[in-house]
Amino acid sequence: MTQVKLLCAHCGKAFYRPTGRVKEARKFAWKFYCSLACQYKQRNLQRQYTCSRPSCGKIFSRAPGDIASVALYCSRSCAVAINNVKVPKRKAHISECIKCHKIFKGQRPYCSRACKTKGQVISAEDVCKSIKDFFTMHGRIPLKRELLHYSAARNRFGTWNAAIIAAEFKPNPVLFSEKHIAKDGHSCDSFSEKIIDDWLVARGVVHERNVKYPGHPKLTTDFFVGNSFIEFFGLNGEITAYDKTMRRKRRIAKAKNIQLIALYPKDLFPKNRLAKILTGANTL
Repeated sequence: MTQVKLLCAHCGKAFYRPTGRVKEARKFAWKFYCSLACQYKQRNLQRQYTCSRPSCGKIFSRAPGDIASVALYCSRSCAVAINNVKVPKRKAHISECIKCHKIFKGQRPYCSRACKTKGQVISAEDVCKSIKDFFTMHGRIPLKRELLHYSAARNRFGTWNAAIIAAEFKPNPVLFSEKHIAKDGHSCDSFSEKIIDDWLVARGVVHERNVKYPGHPKLTTDFFVGNSFIEFFGLNGEITAYDKTMRRKRRIAKAKNIQLIALYPKDLFPKNRLAKILTGANTL
């Protein structure tokens, strides 16, 4: 077999290869190497660097693509040793357990799961105190959605009304079962309507109660201000017949070109949003 003399692409040493292999290599533009060692050295792109840690100074190899910063380290331990000096570790946050008052590291309110379980148990006394504190601040008993410990109240007393009675207050046994008199003498079907009425009175807004819808004498609006009807839909989504009447009022108001402003419990509790809604509707 005919041999062809070649020069190694890495070390320049002369060597021989069969003619068939030489033709194949030239066809694919392959380079010629005298050995696998020369082939590896030629293809190895790694360069040698000196560790940037002064006390180390070790020589190591890295590919150019693996170099991400000016400072080069031979190992993770060398990098950590230098970076911990440059950027000291943050001090652990010290907290006091709100249940057992134990000092511990972390930002949790409780030091352990056991303390968390004990700390989240709301006693009957705490439930009654929350209700009384709310009454002192607002002059009325809270609604279910307004009391933070509502679930605890149900668990401790069985029902919401029982919790109200335990706090020495009189509950409303049925929604809208009691009339409330507003500051201007208007009779309101619920305490929520009384809040709206008193809010209008406090701002000197002239208003009427129970004005009939045009052409529908059996349907009345809660409040009539200017040319607007204001309805408090307190039972929205709870009673099918109530929702049907609510939709009917909307259709009549649209057909008669009447501005209908709908208010819901979320507009009164826990934050009163009447100023934003009524002012935005150009009612005031």
